Amino acid sequence: MDSTLQQTFDAVVARNPGEREFHQAVKEVFESLGPVLKRNPHYADAAVLERICEPERQIIFRVPWTDDGNRVQINRGFRVEFSSVLGPYKGGLRFHPSVYLGIVKFLGFEQIFKNSLTGMPIGGGKGGSDFDPKGRSDGEIMRFCQSFMTELYRHIGEYTDVPAGDIGVGGREIGYLFGQYKRITNRYEAGVLTGKGLTWGGSLVRTEATGYGTVMFTEEMLKANGEDLDGRRVVVSGSGNVAIYAAEKAAQLGGTVVACSDSSGYLVDEDGLDLDLLKQVKEVERARLTAYADRRGSAKFSSRGSVWEVPCDVALPCATHNELDADHARTLLKNGVRAVAEGANMPCTPEAVEVLLNGGVLFGPGKAANAGGVATSALEMQQNASRDAWDFAHTEQRLQEIMTGIHDDCAETAEEYGTPGNYVAGANIAGFTKVADAVLALGVI
Repeated sequence: MDSTLQQTFDAVVARNPGEREFHQAVKEVFESLGPVLKRNPHYADAAVLERICEPERQIIFRVPWTDDGNRVQINRGFRVEFSSVLGPYKGGLRFHPSVYLGIVKFLGFEQIFKNSLTGMPIGGGKGGSDFDPKGRSDGEIMRFCQSFMTELYRHIGEYTDVPAGDIGVGGREIGYLFGQYKRITNRYEAGVLTGKGLTWGGSLVRTEATGYGTVMFTEEMLKANGEDLDGRRVVVSGSGNVAIYAAEKAAQLGGTVVACSDSSGYLVDEDGLDLDLLKQVKEVERARLTAYADRRGSAKFSSRGSVWEVPCDVALPCATHNELDADHARTLLKNGVRAVAEGANMPCTPEAVEVLLNGGVLFGPGKAANAGGVATSALEMQQNASRDAWDFAHTEQRLQEIMTGIHDDCAETAEEYGTPGNYVAGANIAGFTKVADAVLALGVI
């Protein structure tokens, strides 16, 4: 990192103490920007870096609700509206006990550049709560969501800020949130939330989009090197929405997905994951992977070790941030991995990324590889604005076009700045320059 970037980064750390995930996200971008500042010194002169690193608005609020025992519970809600220079704030809501301001800011900062790469007119934001939906009844989740939206509604809108789902926030939660927003505002403003149900303003492919898009990006990386997914062994981490649909698209393209994981451990199914069974266990029953192993003779479950110990050609970390460390990366290299693409946000530690890049692995960073979810959310907004609904094939084709465009933009930018094949540098530079130019164009605001 050159001296100007280092000074700015040091100031960000000092101004945002204790927010280690946010610091990590900023550093990861800054480490790619040295060549950009040499070519465009006016970015530094106009304090563009400082402006992008400071959220436009940070909202923290109390969320009171009553559980099934009629006991009052208190959680904390967040919405960080980071950058609106390209469009209304856009980014998901995460309900998980680990959520605090540093997590939300890291996610929001990443979202700025991810959304920029899609080419869609959307800015960056993120939100959530330290509420844990696991083990809660539908009634408890409804009451929590209604309380959460009772505060959040005043800060969002289809031209202002458009939340979606993330970890812990799926179609059920979006439904409760949208219902409360409609009740409070007396408006059927479908474009205020994305990830909605298909009968009330949602878009086909949105459920599949993040996982599908991650695999589409992986396929484009392989194609650029004269390869493809056909016949490859694939391992995914996680077994939620992103992991399930990444596995589904990988299988459609000829890969054999042999392993996945959850918080209790991981399973290996050498015959290839039975995706119908996996969806039944995780999406319908909301059960652990042990329930899958109990019903599938070819599957073996382990509560020890890591899913990254399973030999594979393609690895898709789709669970959570910093789940894949340098030791895991070395194990993947030893076992012959060819490509790694991040389905989750920042799932690979900086040390792991360095190991993979130095080992010649094709590496797709999350802000590029998992941008399909937010891209399809923008397509949902487009359909809502035009009072239209597209069929599955058309929407998936639009997703494919967007993911191919992101890949090509990252590859061409990496080539232009002297780091051919480095999708990390390409994604960071391509995402940053578009935002930086917009920051300058709009003046000091």
